[in-house]
Order: sequence, then structure tokens, then C-alpha cells
Amino acid sequence: MTESQLRFGILGCANIARKVSRAMLLSPNTTISAIGSRSLEKAVAFASENHFPESAKVYGSYDAVLDDPDVDAVYVPLPTSLHVRWAVLAAEKKKHVLLEKPVALNVGELDTILAACESSGVQFMDATMWMHHPRTVKMKEVLCDEQRFGQLKSVHSTFSYIGEGDFLKNDIRVNPDLDALGALGDTGWYSIRAILWAHDYELPNTVTAFRNPEYNESGVILSCGASLNWNKDGKVATFYCSFLMNLCMDIIALGTKGNFRVHDFVIPFNEKVGPFYAVANSRWADLSLGCIPEPSELKIATDLPQEALMVHEFGRLVTGIRNGEAKPEKKWSVISRKTQLVIDAVVASIKNGFVPVEVLY
Repeated sequence: MTESQLRFGILGCANIARKVSRAMLLSPNTTISAIGSRSLEKAVAFASENHFPESAKVYGSYDAVLDDPDVDAVYVPLPTSLHVRWAVLAAEKKKHVLLEKPVALNVGELDTILAACESSGVQFMDATMWMHHPRTVKMKEVLCDEQRFGQLKSVHSTFSYIGEGDFLKNDIRVNPDLDALGALGDTGWYSIRAILWAHDYELPNTVTAFRNPEYNESGVILSCGASLNWNKDGKVATFYCSFLMNLCMDIIALGTKGNFRVHDFVIPFNEKVGPFYAVANSRWADLSLGCIPEPSELKIATDLPQEALMVHEFGRLVTGIRNGEAKPEKKWSVISRKTQLVIDAVVASIKNGFVPVEVLY
């Protein structure tokens, strides 16, 4: 470990923590200082299997991680129902918070977390990895090109996958006591974020859930969708999320002069390159035998996977705070809150008979 590295503590041994802990070791400005689990044996095995540094401490509780003076920040991949408790405790212990998504069960819980972070002067960020891929920057350049893309009119995003084995019965993401938002919180979070990102985080005026969402026996959402409306310029967006359909991770953005498509926006098929397709000024070929020009494939390479870029950016922000050079970057809190507000609106629309629900910040 170098003196400038951010020292992470990890709360729990969730499967996603395997990927993020690898990222912490790939990023040059972060390392792993500790991990805690309710089972010491499980934490020891997790640290060994995931090649933690020999200096990393292993604890049989989450509290021990928060009390460790050698932990600067915590990564929280616990079930969503536990986020408000442990994220608030972490902030109160002056630990910076990297919180797995969905960040909360509702915006009220998230506001409690954000208030604790602001009160303690610690950085908050949610772990939406694709935001940090260099492809995301390039796609935004396409969106902002008035000559080749024009005015954004429509966005559609889908994120679906089929859970393996006994996923639909026993995974925490379908347990009403652990992750009551189900597919809406797990996969819908990404698609909603994609839509907001495309619209420069301008919230829609209303959200209307699609009829006939699917549930498991416990009443947890397994698939659903919604439309988002801005009540101006004809702009509309839709999303669909599911645990019941083949893997799909698409964004389709349509402008008055061009459009783009990406087929792996959540997790790139290849972690070293992120492709997407863009086209401008499309028209029919002679006799309508085709259309021209054909979409161009843009391939954006990266030396580090997007999750490593995420923790690297988090480490950069925290280093600036610790050195007295900067205050916590509030952009990430605002983006998380707006994403949560749309999720809340989808839930409210479903509960109230699929009526349009106004979205207010």
C-alpha cells in the first residue's frame, strides 16, 4: 500500500463484492484494509479466495470494520433493507460511503443516508459502474452533437436476465424482507439511470407504470416497465426490467437527426472495450432497397474495467477531501436521489392502478 491509497473496508461477503474487491486491487489509488461479516469463518474464506492483501484485517462483525482507524471508506453491498442502518453508521464514524444499488427502499431512507453523509462531511457515491466507463463519455458526445444527433426525442432501455438455479425462490433480490423492490431495484435502477443520464438528469414530469407487472409468490416484482414523460417537445422514454427474460442490456436513443444503440451498457461483453452504434442523417436508398448510411460501430477501449474506474474516481474524490483541497462532490448524491425518485414513482403508479405519478425533487 502507498501512502496515497484509499483504504477500503467491505461490509459483508456478497457475490458482487468479489468483483468490486478485485477492482479495488486493480485501481492504483485504492486498497483493501478490512472486511467484516456476521461469520468470521466466511470473511476469512472470502478474503483468501479473492486474494486480499496480507495486511487486510478480517472481522466477525460489521461494527468492527467501522471502528477500525485504518479504514477510510466502506463499500456496502448488503441487502437494500440494511443500507440505511449501516450507511448511516458508517457516515457517523466518518467513513466515506460507496453504496451498492439500489441505494434504498425509498427516497425517505436515502435522504436519511445523504443527511448523515453531509453532516459528517464524507463522500457518497452509488456503485453504478457503467457511469465510469469511457464509452459513457463518448456516447454523451454523440447525444450532444446538434448536427449529427439533433434534439433528443426518445430513449428506451432494457435490462433483463434469467436468474440461475433457485434464484427466483431464494436469492435476496426476490426476498421481500431484504430487497423488496425486486427487479425494479436491481435491473430497473440501471435503465432509469440511463434515461436520466440521456436527459442530463432532468426529471420527467410524470411516470406511468405499464400494466401487468409480474410478481413472485411473496409479492416481489419479477418484471415491470414504465413510461417517463416530460410534457414538452414530445419527449418520452420507456424502460423494461426483468428477472424472467434472456440477458439484454440495451439503450436506444433517438434524435431528430441521428440515433445510437448500445447492447451491453450495464456490463460490457468484453471488459477492455465498450462498443456502440451510431448513425446520422439516415435515408432510404434507391427503390427503398436499404438505407444509408449504415450505422458506424465505435469501439471505446479502456485499460481498467469500469468497476476499477469507479473506485478510482471515488478514491480521487476522497483524497481531495482528506487533503483539504475539496469538499464532497454532491453530484453523485443528486443523481442517486433522482434515480430513486423515479423508482418510487413507478411503485406508486403500480399501487394506484397504473396512473401517472408526478415526480418532484
